[in-house]
Amino acid sequence: MKARTPLSAPGRGNASAPSHADSEASPIVTFTRMDQGTAEDYALLDELAKPYIVKTGKRVLAYLENIADGFPGYPIDRCQHSLQTATRALRAGECEEYVVAALLHDIGDDLSPENHAELGASVLRPYVARHTHWMVQQHGLFQGYYYFDKIGLDANARLRHRSHPAFDMTVDFCDAYDQKSFDPDYDTLPIDHFVPMVERIFARKPWGEHTTRDWPVRD
Repeated sequence: MKARTPLSAPGRGNASAPSHADSEASPIVTFTRMDQGTAEDYALLDELAKPYIVKTGKRVLAYLENIADGFPGYPIDRCQHSLQTATRALRAGECEEYVVAALLHDIGDDLSPENHAELGASVLRPYVARHTHWMVQQHGLFQGYYYFDKIGLDANARLRHRSHPAFDMTVDFCDAYDQKSFDPDYDTLPIDHFVPMVERIFARKPWGEHTTRDWPVRD
């Protein structure tokens, strides 16, 4: 298959001079529109994507810091809130998948503040059980139980989902961990404590057996 070297990005000068490891540029596909791609093109893309996908957990952890600047007015920032939520879940004995979901439940706040729960759930979905995904996806609505009545909305809106198997799981998540985690005096664990957990969850095979289960299990 013919490989071409991509053009250099303009305006970077010597600031991003390639290292020895980058001296040989990665091959790129031959097409400029996807309907002209060959089987060899797509096999190449699949192979090149593998090391990038492996680093998903590291990118997620790096991005978590971005939400620290969102939603002013709370006693602690959103990153600290996420760490505190995960700390409470860990200390209560929740499994690793649950703790990682607690850590990342608000990761969508920065890019998608109006539907952050859905974005956070989508990040987790290829690596977690169905009900873990659903819990994160619905936690924004379930959190409304604690304040919707104060802003003219229905605090019991979560009841529309009362027949769902993960209803109680999501109620418990919000009550025991999420809604309590705005305390600047709480002994919150640092991000380094959770790094191995996040990396293990995102090291799972995407859309593997974990995603076919209803409930998370202890590894």
